[in-house]
Amino acid sequence: MPTRLAVVYYSSTGHVHRIAEAITEGARWAGADVRLRRAAELAPAAALDANPAWRAHADATADVPVATLDDLRWADGFAFETPSRFGTPAAQLKQFIDTTGGLWAEGALSDKAATVFGSADNAHGGVESTLLGLSNVFYHWGAVLVPPGYTDDSVAAAGGNPYGTTHVSGGGAADLDAVLAAARHQGARLARVAAVLRQLRRPAVTHELVSA
Repeated sequence: MPTRLAVVYYSSTGHVHRIAEAITEGARWAGADVRLRRAAELAPAAALDANPAWRAHADATADVPVATLDDLRWADGFAFETPSRFGTPAAQLKQFIDTTGGLWAEGALSDKAATVFGSADNAHGGVESTLLGLSNVFYHWGAVLVPPGYTDDSVAAAGGNPYGTTHVSGGGAADLDAVLAAARHQGARLARVAAVLRQLRRPAVTHELVSA
């Protein structure tokens, strides 16, 4: 049985979506079975209609399945991607993550590989703090972080972010082809590590939920 990965992303105008596709390509190249899933849109239709690029991307990707908890239960590893929103993950992706408490309580997310990637409008637009903040989720899950680090020349060519592949959509951005190459490397790396962890993973340990 091939290694199974869930690539879960939120994209408003398409940059994040393209990187998610590249992560998927790299993981499949490494032999993984991949589910590419988008976080459900939370913004009102009026907000999308006011931004033609946002509306166009939403319509163009309407056929991409919306992420579900079953996708995470099924997967041996995860890749989560988000644009930076004031240095934090987009609400759409965070809302999905906030529904995973039941899976966490079952131990169904532990000892699985996890990686992050994202985008921002400029090089200092908060993308690194966004990825680091998103990674905190995996400490709670007991997942195993799989950053790209500096494990391939493509990482440096894409801007040199060791936390996860990132795209700067505004001025001064690395060439998008370079970013996509780094994303493919990250996806393949995730697939390889997830395959090893699957062989080592013990039966899930149930955690007692503590009510706030």
